[in-house]
Amino acid sequence: MDLYLLWVAFILGIVEGVTEFIPVSSTGHLILAAELLHFNDDSSKVFEIFIQLGAILAVIVEYKNKLILTFKGALHEKVSQNFILHLFIAFLPAAIMGLLFHKLIKFYLFNPIIVGISLIIGGFIMILIEKKLTIKTKTNVDQITKKQALIVGFAQCFALIPGVSRSASTIMGGLISGLDRKTATEFSFFLAIPIIFAASLFDLASNFSVLNIQHVPIFFIGFITAFISAFLIIKVFIRYVANHDFVMFGWYRIVVGLIAVIYFF
Repeated sequence: MDLYLLWVAFILGIVEGVTEFIPVSSTGHLILAAELLHFNDDSSKVFEIFIQLGAILAVIVEYKNKLILTFKGALHEKVSQNFILHLFIAFLPAAIMGLLFHKLIKFYLFNPIIVGISLIIGGFIMILIEKKLTIKTKTNVDQITKKQALIVGFAQCFALIPGVSRSASTIMGGLISGLDRKTATEFSFFLAIPIIFAASLFDLASNFSVLNIQHVPIFFIGFITAFISAFLIIKVFIRYVANHDFVMFGWYRIVVGLIAVIYFF
């Protein structure tokens, strides 16, 4: 086994875990990191699926109690039924857009220059939203309305462009709809479960022929490092957003985007 590939798997697993749930674009960072590390062959596409699943497992473990209660009450509790319905409403727009334009997006937009530009534009939009935002009341994920879920769902469609960030688009969509930062962030976490699972299964089916027994150690290392780093980040990030805004992440995006555009151009 190539030790360099194991090292790359370790690094990219951390990149995925650290960036998946904060508003800086995990896909964008993976594209940039893969270009720098020269890991962009066919197997890298399948590798990205496994590390995304590792990151999403961290959400499932962190919020297992809420998820178990939701599934237990799915047939007879109104709160659980509404929560599932709102997740479905928010999931649907991006799922439909992804199915319709998946190949075009992968072919035309998955490159470092697009990522850099998206990071910059998204950073400015985040800062603008934060400067204009006024949060009047605190909420929780069980108090989200159908309208708010739909706004988050349409906002998530922008995340199909690499560099925009699924977390950034859903969190900002939540803030625009009237959610407070903690609720918008937690709803973004929960929404990641169906959307990432759906996208991962779709990509895995499309690239199944690429799988090889030799890839197992690489995929395993990436999966574990993504899970551990994501699990740690989720805990830190949710505490951070309870008392801080997202302006810092906006400026980070702008700086990284400018560096990417200059370097890869």
